[in-house]
Amino acid sequence: PGLRRQVDAVNIRRRTLYYNLAVSKGVSPQEVGITAACQLLGRVGVGQPYMLGDNVWRKRAAGEAAPVPDYCG
Repeated sequence: PGLRRQVDAVNIRRRTLYYNLAVSKGVSPQEVGITAACQLLGRVGVGQPYMLGDNVWRKRAAGEAAPVPDYCG
């Protein structure tokens, strides 16, 4: 329960940040979220876990390129 509260608090702050940034840039919060996700996925290191839109956790293997979903263009 404590961990769930922490995750919820982080998600609320993240959504607020994305909303405020979207308003200042004249784009949708979803576009801000996609841009952030693409940047973060590009930084996934070897052995680090990540999740794509299919909600499946993966770990980046040695020799494997950073994940780049289709929506990152």
